[in-house]
Amino acid sequence: MQQVETKSQLVDEREAASILCYSVRALQNWRHRGGGPRFVKVSSRSVRYRRSELEKWIEERTISNTSQAI
Repeated sequence: MQQVETKSQLVDEREAASILCYSVRALQNWRHRGGGPRFVKVSSRSVRYRRSELEKWIEERTISNTSQAI
């Protein structure tokens, strides 16, 4: 049986922006151009982000020194 995602696992773009310390507009641009965290399109006008995807996206960008490329 598939696990149903709870509301606490999915966040709207406002909360996702807050978690990432970016603007909602930045998230919108990333969705359009690519390069941002993966998202769930729940309708033609609504998206959500999995907390786990946001955490993964942050972790992938964590570096130990300035000479490391993103």
